Amino acid sequence: MSGQRILVVDDEPQIHRFLKPALEVSGYQVLRAMTGAEAQALAASHRPDLVILDLGLPDCDGKAVIAPLKAIRDVPVIVLSARDQEPEKVAALDHGADDYVEKPFGIAELLARIRTALRRAAPPPGTRPMVFGPVSIDTVHRVVQREGQEVHLTPKEYDLLLLLARRPGGVVTHRQLLTEVWGPAHRDDVQYLRVAIGHLRGKLEADPAEPRLILTEPAIGYRFAAE
Repeated sequence: MSGQRILVVDDEPQIHRFLKPALEVSGYQVLRAMTGAEAQALAASHRPDLVILDLGLPDCDGKAVIAPLKAIRDVPVIVLSARDQEPEKVAALDHGADDYVEKPFGIAELLARIRTALRRAAPPPGTRPMVFGPVSIDTVHRVVQREGQEVHLTPKEYDLLLLLARRPGGVVTHRQLLTEVWGPAHRDDVQYLRVAIGHLRGKLEADPAEPRLILTEPAIGYRFAAE
């Protein structure tokens, strides 16, 4: 059993009643959303490995949800829709969908497409998370965990952490961090950096007041502990 999470986004209860047991029997965990807004909230909190998305949602056109979902986590999106016209399929794919399955559909075909999409999204052989004590950083899926529990970081916090982690044991200056994460226009805005470092320590350190992972080099910058 894979245990991978699949988010099903559809406003038809019968679709959920049909898909949930079929997916669970195949070893997947199933998340359910009825609207685009609910889908984005669930994606942010539960980080699914794949999304099955209907286009006819009550609060928006499903195509408008694809990019926001992928911005949260770059996962495969399979559109499942009764809209069978070629322009609709092309538009969904142009919006970032990875596959398109028409309703009505066969569960065997859908499961095969899910397996294919997950294989394509899998990290290449040899790609492993960066591990620093209790903290791991999966650079393929942009997922950070502490003691096995996923930690939600903002995009800026993640970029800052990754920049430090890629130079373990080395000092990275305030200006380098600000320029690379916030851009050249903010290279002197040290307060931005202090706030973000404080948030990172609060999420990753056992005791943020006595950090052991993200260390301060006074008046210079920060250093990511090599241990």
